[in-house]
Formats: sequence, structure tokens, C-alpha cells
Amino acid sequence: MFKQFYDETSSTLTYLIADEVSKQAVLIDSIAENIDAYLHVINTHNLTLVYSLETHVHADHITGGGKLKSMTTAQTGVSQGCGADSADIQLKDNDVITFGHESITVIATPGHTAGSVSFIWQDRVFTGDSLLINGCGRTDFQNGDAGKLYDCITEKLFTLPDETLVYPGHDYNGRRVSSIGQEKRINPRLANQSRDEFIDTMANLNLPKPKMIDIAVPANRKCGVPEPQQG
Repeated sequence: MFKQFYDETSSTLTYLIADEVSKQAVLIDSIAENIDAYLHVINTHNLTLVYSLETHVHADHITGGGKLKSMTTAQTGVSQGCGADSADIQLKDNDVITFGHESITVIATPGHTAGSVSFIWQDRVFTGDSLLINGCGRTDFQNGDAGKLYDCITEKLFTLPDETLVYPGHDYNGRRVSSIGQEKRINPRLANQSRDEFIDTMANLNLPKPKMIDIAVPANRKCGVPEPQQG
């Protein structure tokens, strides 16, 4: 079972994957405000949420991971490079997350942030902000590095079969899925671009600061549930 959710406010794409035999399920890049929608689908299909995974510590929304952990049996999983010490699992390159008869493989894809990862499941890859449809994530905060992002995309993601479906963490133009072959051929930031050209492009994007970054990043390092204040 596979379902894609879309958040209008942050243009975030969240993914639910479930093993239909065991009914165990995984969420990727959940949003706190949308927990009721996730739980409605989970309960309707009699699923058990066992993992809430993040592709990185997000700057534009607060994750639902911590709240989902308190409401379900889900463990939280965040890359060890993200500084999210409260996560149950510190994800590393080549880790395999199993649920029922299904498995998800972790690929370290730093560059958008120092701890960004992508997830491979069956014939598709969930790329977070590392690789977008006709684009890629910015590299000017959270220890981003354009050179590392270029290397990860070209040496890891672009070596997957062309038919691999690409499900990104965001899309701002109504698109929902791409493929590795398509991104290799027509992604304007990457197709026929050298590493130096890519780095130069990323250095000159001049994007505004994300509105929620000062709130979202600290909260997401606590899996969306800040520790109670003392006193």
C-alpha cells in the first residue's frame, strides 16, 4: 500500500507505505498539523505505524514524528548528521528499515543539509529536498554544501535505474512524481551541468530565508516535541 499526502501551506509531500500482509506501516516526512489525516488512513486500513522517518531536519514545517510516537507504536528515525538526538533511530548510509515483508534502504545524500538522506523502496526513491522535480534543494543553510549535493545526486541517485520513480519532499507546481531518467535528462540545475557550474548556480539563487526556519529547525531536532521548560 502506498499513499501520498500534500500539505498546501508548505507544499510538502508526505508518504505512507504499508505492508499489506502484516499491516505494518511507515510515514516519511510527516507534518504535525496533518496527523489526523494520517491516522484516518492508518485506522481505516487497520494499519500499525511502526516508523516515522525524516529525510532531514526541515526548515519549513514542524514534523509530526514526536506526536505520532506518543499516539502510536511508531519509532522516530532521523539521520545521525541532523543533530536530532531525541530520535529513536540515528539513520546511517545503507541502513535497512524493515516492516513486515517490506524494507526501505537509507542513502546518505547530504548537501541540502548536512544530514539529508533519501529512502529507496521497491521501484521508487524518496529524495526529500535533495532532488526535486526539475530542481533541487537550496544549500545555503544548516551546513549545506553544493558540491556535496552535486556528488550525491550524480554519483548515488543518478546511478539508480532510469525507471526509478522519484518522489520528492516538495513541489510548488502541482507535480507529484518524476523519474531518475527524466531528471538526468531535463533537470535544469543538473542536466549537462558540470560540478563547478552547479556550485555557481547554487551560490547565486538569492532565495529569501524560510519563514519558519528559526522555529522549525529547533523543534524538529526534538522530533517536533520540545522538552518541557523547567521552573
